[in-house]
Amino acid sequence: MSDEELHIICTDREGVVHTLPALEGWRIMEIIRDNGLPIKAECGGCLECATCHVYVADTWQEKLVPKSDEEDEKLDEAFNVKRNSRLSCQILMRDDLNGLEVTLAPEAD
Repeated sequence: MSDEELHIICTDREGVVHTLPALEGWRIMEIIRDNGLPIKAECGGCLECATCHVYVADTWQEKLVPKSDEEDEKLDEAFNVKRNSRLSCQILMRDDLNGLEVTLAPEAD
């Protein structure tokens, strides 16, 4: 993969770092799921669950579109929510997010 190709960097729950190819306009959840990492994403991106919960690296926070009230409410259903928690279905891949770093959040306490 060249530096010019869109990608995200995703750390799985075991701490293994994966560089995943990405397509503009795709949900970060879709990129993670379609590359075979264990993300449930039960609602398929409809903002009806919190099973695509990730932690976004601090250096990327300001580049993201702010959380909607609806996303914030759904995060209340997630485990181990932190200030950098996001639902990956609510982040759309863009050129300026090339190299976005996320970590899969735990599925249960």
